[in-house]
Amino acid sequence: MGRPTSAAQRRVIDAADPVTGRLRATPAQLAALVKRGLAFRHPRPPHDHFLTPAGHRIRAAEPEADTPQEAATPDAGVFTARVGGEEDAPEPGPARQREVHSAWQGLLEMRRMTNPDGSVDRPCGWERAHLVRSAALALEAAGHRPAGAGGAGGYRVRATPQPEAVAVYGPDEETLRACATTLERAGWQAGVCTEPRTAVRYLLASPRRA
Repeated sequence: MGRPTSAAQRRVIDAADPVTGRLRATPAQLAALVKRGLAFRHPRPPHDHFLTPAGHRIRAAEPEADTPQEAATPDAGVFTARVGGEEDAPEPGPARQREVHSAWQGLLEMRRMTNPDGSVDRPCGWERAHLVRSAALALEAAGHRPAGAGGAGGYRVRATPQPEAVAVYGPDEETLRACATTLERAGWQAGVCTEPRTAVRYLLASPRRA
């Protein structure tokens, strides 16, 4: 997924349905996009292909993002939600806000297309397979501030030993409860817990099934 998209792949992505993200291309082109995480095959007949959040992000990218200098960047064209504490976090600003918004809208569309009842208020299978990134996207899309390098301020989303659960850390109780409200609105179950040995307060969150 680190390689920049080819001109042919970009044309396929740009030609996707503006509302649903449905793709029309050759089987080989669709398979290549699926392999890179930019598209997914719908599990129900007629098994059409649709853009993933990463694919939506590429379609919404500024034209300048395809310059040779940008294409040389290892992660060019691949959206990554901020989990907090990254050393190489993207700069905040209007461009990042557009990326996050596009990724979140793509995720909602994926929910609509892959949840059996078409629900967008409940996490889908893709989110359950990418718990940390999915929870982080929900938080960032709602305007929460991720922690900076070293963990200073903001939220941090981390994996846990528990199945289908992530831990969200924050600088204070108010931040944790605000994150809990956001995740619950995004279809997650969340509650504040305390680590027994360190007494550190954190949020335990898991995607809701019904």
